[in-house]
Amino acid sequence: MKIVVIDGQGGRLGRLLVEGVKARLPQAQVYALGTNTVATAAMLKAGADFGATGENPVLRGVTDADGVLGPVGVVVANAILGEVTPAMAEAVGSCRAKKFLIPMNSCGVLVAGVEEQPLPSYVAQAVEALAAELKND
Repeated sequence: MKIVVIDGQGGRLGRLLVEGVKARLPQAQVYALGTNTVATAAMLKAGADFGATGENPVLRGVTDADGVLGPVGVVVANAILGEVTPAMAEAVGSCRAKKFLIPMNSCGVLVAGVEEQPLPSYVAQAVEALAAELKND
């Protein structure tokens, strides 16, 4: 199974997501797709199986993914301080995989009804939702 983790800036969220997926779904192949090299390196250091940086890896990487995880900004053009290109947002938003998105203030999106929680709590919820979804497939 192919799980794509997308992150930008310093890659902290991506690192936590990779660690969570590898712990919960050790059989999964985790692809770390960073919007910059720092984020990609952080996710690879966390144990991702493959890593690539930039727009084209995201466009290609999500096409056959079984699940996509990242900040909510990965589906918003120009989010994460401009690191998410319109093409990236469209590719992620329109790929067949279910998306497990973490609300982040830095993305400029407020999801109404979402209770403010520590980042590790959001990550745990996303990873568990991913595992449940893959179990149902």
